[in-house]
Amino acid sequence: MLLYYITDSLQFSASATEARARLLENIAEAARCGVDLIQLRDRHLTPRELEKLALSAVDAVRKTGTSTKLLINSRVDVAIATGADGVHLRSGSSSGSDRASELSASEARNIFHKAGLTKPTIAVSCHTLEDVYSAEAHGADFAVFSPVFGKVIAKSQTFAEKNLPGVGLEQLRAACERAAAASSRMPVLALGGVTLANAQACLDNGAAGIAAIRLFQPDDIGKLAAVVTALRALQPAQGKGFTRRHPYQG
Repeated sequence: MLLYYITDSLQFSASATEARARLLENIAEAARCGVDLIQLRDRHLTPRELEKLALSAVDAVRKTGTSTKLLINSRVDVAIATGADGVHLRSGSSSGSDRASELSASEARNIFHKAGLTKPTIAVSCHTLEDVYSAEAHGADFAVFSPVFGKVIAKSQTFAEKNLPGVGLEQLRAACERAAAASSRMPVLALGGVTLANAQACLDNGAAGIAAIRLFQPDDIGKLAAVVTALRALQPAQGKGFTRRHPYQG
């Protein structure tokens, strides 16, 4: 089972400097606790700010001596410049005015290869079955399907906090079945309102792992180890047509 921590420094009630420090501390702790992948997602940052934070985040992960991989949200150039392990891309159905300019997984991989990096990890956000099909066809290493149980859009200077309804477990199951039926059997992770109480249901419906922000970024960093331990104790679906291969686990 894959565990995927997606960062959001805006969740911390602190100054920008303090939030950055807390985020780096949480990233290091997540790696120490055995979280498989971390996405540096802080989309409010400028490219220069993101690169600076990414350098510190890569360093924080590497110092733990674990196998945790750090991915950069959308910016292949920042991932290459900072020595990150890969990139997380948005799908064609993702929200945002510049979504049409987002690279496909195959295009991103080509850029990495031209930079001499032959084994990048490339993830894609998916919200529909068509997104899952496209991500697999373009060779994504894994997909993150959301929002399963719902999604909270954090408040900012431009909009208030709001909740988006979840697509439900049936859609998650359909997405996982579609990915499992493909030749690569691409892993699909569940995201959106996932908690310790409903994570097992995601696995029962074919998810290869759990992706989350709040679950892996608790107010009390001391609780993170217990969260990871509890998730590791869950049982992935076995013998239900969902067994799949992927590059992170045997």
